[in-house]
Amino acid sequence: MTDPDRITACWTDIKAAPIPDLRSLFRDDADRLAGHVVEEAGLRFDFSKTHLTETTLSAFEALAQAVDFNGKRAAMFAGEVINVTEGRAVEHTVERGEGNPDSVAAAREHKVRMRTLIDAIEAGALGEIRHILHVGIGGSALGPDLLVDALARHADRYDVAIVSNVDGVALEDAMARFDPAFTLLVIASKTFTTTETMLNAASAIAWMTQAGVDDPYGQVIALTAAPDKAIEWGVDETRILGFSESVGGRYSLWSSIGFPAALALGWDAYEALLEGAAAMDRHFRHADARDNAPLRAAFVDLFYARVMACQTRAVFAYDQRLRLLPSYLQQLEMESNGKSVKADGSPVDGPTSAITWGGVGTDAQHAVFQLLHQGTHVVPVEFVAVTEPGDTLDPAHHQTLLVNCFAQGAALMQGRENAADPARAYPGNRPSTTILIDELSPHTLGALIAFYEHRTFANGVLMEINSFDQFGVELGKEIAKSIEQNGAQGFDPSTMALIERALG
Repeated sequence: MTDPDRITACWTDIKAAPIPDLRSLFRDDADRLAGHVVEEAGLRFDFSKTHLTETTLSAFEALAQAVDFNGKRAAMFAGEVINVTEGRAVEHTVERGEGNPDSVAAAREHKVRMRTLIDAIEAGALGEIRHILHVGIGGSALGPDLLVDALARHADRYDVAIVSNVDGVALEDAMARFDPAFTLLVIASKTFTTTETMLNAASAIAWMTQAGVDDPYGQVIALTAAPDKAIEWGVDETRILGFSESVGGRYSLWSSIGFPAALALGWDAYEALLEGAAAMDRHFRHADARDNAPLRAAFVDLFYARVMACQTRAVFAYDQRLRLLPSYLQQLEMESNGKSVKADGSPVDGPTSAITWGGVGTDAQHAVFQLLHQGTHVVPVEFVAVTEPGDTLDPAHHQTLLVNCFAQGAALMQGRENAADPARAYPGNRPSTTILIDELSPHTLGALIAFYEHRTFANGVLMEINSFDQFGVELGKEIAKSIEQNGAQGFDPSTMALIERALG
């Protein structure tokens, strides 16, 4: 049970604790590094360049007890209804074998069906397939896109294009690369009613038909929690891969939504991805707060959002293969925790999700790091780097990449005085976290993504909000449908003028 009075007292303690200069933390504690690094599943999490002290860590641990963090975490893994506004369990972890045993068994049956269909495709049951055209949006696209871009760059199994934008330019660009006779159309939609996805799917079918494909629907795979809708649309039941309603869209890459990645990477790699995530699940379930990487990261997040009033958090992947990670995290974190009410419907009493943004090193150094080092905004920075290179070029490439990554973190903290020329002064005392991955593999990428999922959950629990609904996206969709049906009627003058000017 939560203890409201104790929660208030914990936040008072957290906000009242002195905030030391980062440089003094290292100067005064020779063993600081040992107490602020967590290693798990081939990942090293270095939180030492953050302002958390023994005092604030203890206060956050007390907060976790006051909000019944352990109980809420256990409830999630037990398959209890923790998405209270939608009356659902939250069971993405069962897709990798961790959680309610009955749900794990059901997820395993879905995996067997997916493996069987992949085996059939590879055996030529759907004809010769060279290309995969995956249409979806939100979690139905961001997760598969990240996996394929990160892990299948050098795979020669299939050409893969993942299209989410309803802008026809995006779909035309993808179709221009492929021969429709050898293309597998994969439609990913939890409800099989998503406007953008279904319009893209219909246009892809038209493209196949116009090219003379005899049976375009025979080259369609549906990934959905609403199989009846897929059958009604025209997909054969044998080519529908389902998943549970209790798997949220932005957490769904582990389910049938991950089909294009499993097909592009091969089943062994896909299973390694799931096992890496399961390893992080076990760590999150059993590690104490101090040594629990997702919970510790949530402590850091809330310290900067609620104590130091930092409105954004920047994530920079110093590895080209992880270039889509910041985009993936934007949905995961901001759609989950961008809320203004608690799970009980009462107003929140502080900032919730930070605005997540970022880019790829070293490109970002020549674009936005000016603000990070010398601007008036204090932005907590997260660096993600990989020890083993992903290329076969001169080792100087990867060495230069890593040196730049580590130098940026050091410079943000260290700073440099310059009384004679203030324009060349660096204030320093700016926080960063570094996640160092031994080798980018399906296993470690699975663990990394699961870390971010659990971190998001931990933030939500500590803020007492429901991280698993997303009603904020509904109003705009409703208005868009109203415009399509009724035109420029009943809106503000600005909106009406835009509709009349652009749509006639």
